[in-house]
Amino acid sequence: MAEAGSYDVVVLGGGPAGYAFAFRAALLDQKVALVERDKVGGTCLHRGCIPTKALLHAAETMDAIKDASSVGITVGDPTFEWGQVQKSKSEPIKKLYSGLQSVVKARKVDLIEGNGTLGDRGTVVVDTKEGAKNVSAPNVVLAPGSFARSIPGLDPDGERIITSDDALVSDRFPQRIAIIGAGAVGVEFASIYRSFGAEVTVIEALDRVIPMEDADLSKELAANFKRRGITTHVAAKVEDVDKSDDGVKLTVGKANKTEMVDVDVVLVAVGRGPATDGLDLEKWNVVSDRGYIVIDDDNRAADGVWAIGDATAGTPQLAHVAFGMGFATAERIAGGSPISVDFERGVPRAIYCAPEVAAVGLTEAQAKEQGYDVQVTKHAFAGIAKAQMMHQARGFAKLITEQDGSILGIHMIGPRVTELLGEALVTVGWEARPAEVAAFVHPHPTLSEVVGEAALEAIGRPLHG
Repeated sequence: MAEAGSYDVVVLGGGPAGYAFAFRAALLDQKVALVERDKVGGTCLHRGCIPTKALLHAAETMDAIKDASSVGITVGDPTFEWGQVQKSKSEPIKKLYSGLQSVVKARKVDLIEGNGTLGDRGTVVVDTKEGAKNVSAPNVVLAPGSFARSIPGLDPDGERIITSDDALVSDRFPQRIAIIGAGAVGVEFASIYRSFGAEVTVIEALDRVIPMEDADLSKELAANFKRRGITTHVAAKVEDVDKSDDGVKLTVGKANKTEMVDVDVVLVAVGRGPATDGLDLEKWNVVSDRGYIVIDDDNRAADGVWAIGDATAGTPQLAHVAFGMGFATAERIAGGSPISVDFERGVPRAIYCAPEVAAVGLTEAQAKEQGYDVQVTKHAFAGIAKAQMMHQARGFAKLITEQDGSILGIHMIGPRVTELLGEALVTVGWEARPAEVAAFVHPHPTLSEVVGEAALEAIGRPLHG
């Protein structure tokens, strides 16, 4: 077995968590080996965040063309070729991947391509094209990432029953599609397919769409989906699946009743699981919970072993969380004392469906459960001039505030609200009070005024409310 050399740290996995760690560690004068079995960038760049958002941009363009007559622009009925739509997302991926490869070289990170597994303590065995290699270091960081889950009876076949991975490469557009799961992935794909004219049915086992977000956001998104012609079934379960060459018939149970849903394709979007199978975690005394790696507040999994990203227990599966975990762990290994990611109030959540959904901090229910005396303030986009100009004046910003205290959470649904998360994150993260936010004059006319107006209402001094 060939020896690849010794390092200060070996990273297993080159997705957002792994490469963020590697880049920061290299800047801190650590000798780093980055082991990746596929491509640097991981799911986010190649099969997740980036290609999905590229499709959402194409969908938004389609919607804008359909709405052109409302601003006096006459165009014919827009058409599309799904294969070309799919290809349109390849250019940004290609450029971003090239950029990552350049940073790997510039930071002098040793990229070792191959499947890595745990060997003797402190050693990762990499199955490369040239054969197996040992890569050793006093610190090993596990960042194996995640995979698209399936559910019994709906095993993906890449044709009639697909995952989000399949959806991002298929050049066949389904005229009728059922999406199982109404979390971020499910509602984003529902939005994409509907914008291009598909009949879309969303089926969610819990009692509302985007069930992890504030209940008012769920209610507003469901209403918007209904206006768009997207059918949603909540508190519903797929009881039977009849797959044929022509399509799929689903028997959906809901409130002691059943309904038949007849579609061309079923997209299973029920979350992601940890890609830890085959790692033999117990060999290094690494504890796992249903496959997720258990870590402490410093992201330590065992002596000399650290874990970051989607495969860790209790971690939001978001690329920017992975970045933050990577940065903090690199600095900690290098002897620093970084601030760990605050999962509850320091992580913005963005869902890029139409309308967009954005949130940071506690929901109204969470704040009440934690014993806060809660004040709730909303400001509708109907009163925001820029939203009216864009013909997208539905939705609102909702502030969750402790009575006579700081803002605990900001929840938004409406046009471009994901771009307003920077202000929301700083507001919640620095425990700003409504009066402090209201003191800043937001630029007019912009969508950001919705946050300022909500803060003004919270202190009893509304401008347009």
